[in-house]
Amino acid sequence: MLNKTLLLTLLPLAMSLMAGALIPVQAASGGALGRILGSPLWGAAVAMGIGSLALLITALALRLPLPNFIAAGHGPWWLWLGGFTGAVYVATSLALLPKVGAANFMLCVIVGQMIAALLLDHFGLLGLPVKPVTLGRVLGIAIMLAGLVVALQSGGQAKPAVAVEQEQASRVVRG
Repeated sequence: MLNKTLLLTLLPLAMSLMAGALIPVQAASGGALGRILGSPLWGAAVAMGIGSLALLITALALRLPLPNFIAAGHGPWWLWLGGFTGAVYVATSLALLPKVGAANFMLCVIVGQMIAALLLDHFGLLGLPVKPVTLGRVLGIAIMLAGLVVALQSGGQAKPAVAVEQEQASRVVRG
């Protein structure tokens, strides 16, 4: 029984780590695509289109029932924010990650996520149960903010992605 409990605990955590590790990969590859296509917005549009297609194929392969859009249409207005906020995040990550670097960008994203999550929990927004702010949670985020400041001050400036690509291309040519 312990092994099953351990598996049910560790598997979701391992999958969460994997999903987290894919986020900077998505931003870096999408940023490169955006540069080739002429704009981070085009890179984001293509990335979200591929993601939507992958989700559709997966849902069909799993034989999920068709969604009830009529019921969703009668739900609260904020049900539809996910697509918009996802588009903003993807476009922002594609535009900024090449400029500030993957680690700096992800640090800022994580701190922003934690601050927003604290507020969503505290006020019970978007259908979440109320989970009041505690001193421990505020201190945890304050420590994250301090870590962000230290990392940003000691991380140096990122080279523009185009300069890095030109360096890599010249190394390939030189052999």
